[in-house]
Amino acid sequence: MEKSEKQKHFVLVHGACHGAWCWYKLVTLLRSKGHRVTVLDMAAAGVHPKRLEELTSFTDYCSPLLEFMAALAPDERMILVGHSLGGICISLAMERFPRKIEVAVFVAAFMPGPELDILATSQECQKQLDSYMDSQLTFGNGVDKHPTSILLGPNCLSRKLYQLSPPEVSIPTCTRKSGIKFSSKIASLLSNFLNSI
Repeated sequence: MEKSEKQKHFVLVHGACHGAWCWYKLVTLLRSKGHRVTVLDMAAAGVHPKRLEELTSFTDYCSPLLEFMAALAPDERMILVGHSLGGICISLAMERFPRKIEVAVFVAAFMPGPELDILATSQECQKQLDSYMDSQLTFGNGVDKHPTSILLGPNCLSRKLYQLSPPEVSIPTCTRKSGIKFSSKIASLLSNFLNSI
């Protein structure tokens, strides 16, 4: 079998409060099978240089993916994989670049659509989870408004996000970075999501 027939291009998009680093095991596995893999830090996440305060929309947050997609050759097609909040980013990419996407994979991710929007999804999450534990909320628009960002605490990470991971997996607690800041309109949606973790 020819390598070009089998080789695929995977683009992996992390979730909230994470970065490209979270895909390290999957990147290794996919590359060992001969696939091309691109991992991106969304704006103000991971090691991306943009500051949280500079973001005003989901489009701003997803701009590294959208810019990457725009720069691809018109005939290049890839497999998009989004985790958690990364589902919103790959949804935006699907809308803007449908001909460049072979398939999209939503891994425990927000999957907006005509019948299920972000608000409905975050409300369902809120029903299933109880608190953000030791996480730190930032109220950039005042304490009487919805929170504008969150820094997930080590206990929250280990009990809510990494409860099935081996104890030696400590990357998330070493690389903690505040989550997302959006305009006041989006902050109310974010508030529902934050209440769910």
